[in-house]
Amino acid sequence: MGMGAALLWPAPVEATRIKDIGTFQGLRTNQLTGYGVVVGLAGTGDDNLAYATQGIKGTVSRFGLTLPPGVNPSLKNAAAVIVTAELPPFAKPGQRLDITVSALGKAKSLRGGTLVMMPLRGADGQIYAMAQGNMAVGGLGADAADGSQTLVNIPSAGRIPGGATVERSVETGFAGTPHLIFNLAEPDLTTALRVADAINSKTGTGIAEAIDAISIQIRSDTGASSRIMQMGLIENIEVTPAKAAARVIVNARTGTVVINDMVRITPAAVSHGKLTVKIEEDPRVVQPAPFGRGETAVEPASTITIEERESPMFHIKRGASLAEIVETINAIGATPGDLVAILEALKQAGAMKAELLIQ
Repeated sequence: MGMGAALLWPAPVEATRIKDIGTFQGLRTNQLTGYGVVVGLAGTGDDNLAYATQGIKGTVSRFGLTLPPGVNPSLKNAAAVIVTAELPPFAKPGQRLDITVSALGKAKSLRGGTLVMMPLRGADGQIYAMAQGNMAVGGLGADAADGSQTLVNIPSAGRIPGGATVERSVETGFAGTPHLIFNLAEPDLTTALRVADAINSKTGTGIAEAIDAISIQIRSDTGASSRIMQMGLIENIEVTPAKAAARVIVNARTGTVVINDMVRITPAAVSHGKLTVKIEEDPRVVQPAPFGRGETAVEPASTITIEERESPMFHIKRGASLAEIVETINAIGATPGDLVAILEALKQAGAMKAELLIQ
């Protein structure tokens, strides 16, 4: 991977709407989950899985059918699944939600299946939606007679657009609180102050106050209608967020290195060498005398070669910018792994004034 591909330059900070950098407290999504059964599979379902069997028995019992004791249905055409969804704020009964369905057991594919009606519950255990519908599965699997198989994406999970109907709304409580609270997605003291100033400037009053690096407290009249109007006005006010702190992020798994444009380096001289150790094995077959009577043996023969690539020391000027850092390191042909080692050394030497995060 070349250094040009390993480094990403952030766009200049520009004015953005307040609604794009945070949310009002209380206006949040709620996670819903439930257990269900998918039927109609073409022999790709579970194979006598205990909780899938119980699910089938529970499903047929809704229609007055009872399976004889000790009889377990063949479940190759059915599968136990976990269904998840997100309930948005202000969702009202009758609205539709998209749901994700994932196999719980050994089902190979949910393609062509139908989710049988089942409830979706919140963290409080209450039912907030009912789900049912035909699966849309993007994955595909195929098995051959010799045991080989191939998979395209994940066939054991899929989605049902609009597959759940909201049965109960969640009370947000925002209309009766003493103040409106706006929370930033990323904590930053400067941005919090700028948001409060932008709100006060737009409204012409001192109703907004930054109370910490995340929250801005806003005075407001109680009542849903007046607060909705005020929130709609506030969320469309434009503000210029503060520039991010100097930060270098290294993904050790992929070798990706991201440096933002606030990183600066004080004067430093760097030399980065590379040591290569190469071991070659060339075993030989030997036959001890007398010929034909001795025991044939393999005699190991190893050759060890050590190569050290000379790398000239390079100098980083005072207050070098991101572009200058990249240009200097590119000049010596450093790989992303070399770059990580150089950045770690600069941080330890106190020459790089930035936070180094290794993931």
